[in-house]
Amino acid sequence: MEDDATLVGRALSGDHQAFSMLLGRYSERIFLMALRILGDRADAEDVAQEVSVTAWRRLSELSDPAAVRTWLFRVAHRQCLGVLRTRRDHVLTDAVPDLAASHPASDPQRMAEAIAAVQALRQALADLPPPQRKTWLLAEIHGLPHLEIARLDGGTEQAARARLARAKVRLAVAMRAWR
Repeated sequence: MEDDATLVGRALSGDHQAFSMLLGRYSERIFLMALRILGDRADAEDVAQEVSVTAWRRLSELSDPAAVRTWLFRVAHRQCLGVLRTRRDHVLTDAVPDLAASHPASDPQRMAEAIAAVQALRQALADLPPPQRKTWLLAEIHGLPHLEIARLDGGTEQAARARLARAKVRLAVAMRAWR
């Protein structure tokens, strides 16, 4: 299995199959990230498609071929922000999964508690400063490591760790009643 940097090099040489293999590695995760952020399957599919087009057009601008994964997620994140800007009624915290919807309604009280907890988490996230909210969502919902979050933000890994720690402390205080 070829590494990302090798596939980028082949794609830059015009190898469509290498480019397809490269996108194949990340397209599902990009789609899922877009779906969580946007909350709409059609918009997420559009973003994933736009990431493919942008990647093909701008792959030569990638300074570190080994960092293609982070670059693709950054492109996807920017595309999502563009969609959100056009949909002013949508809040980034809708990226939090609706955990209650995935549980069977066998116990109405537990279902009500789960719904209330998710709503409380969404509100607590909405109350976070935007950089902390973004860092928490990227780390906890999308599973990105500190270094990739730092690359997305253009900051340092330490700054990403600090923002995540501050976000966790604020969320712990806000969610204290739900422990």
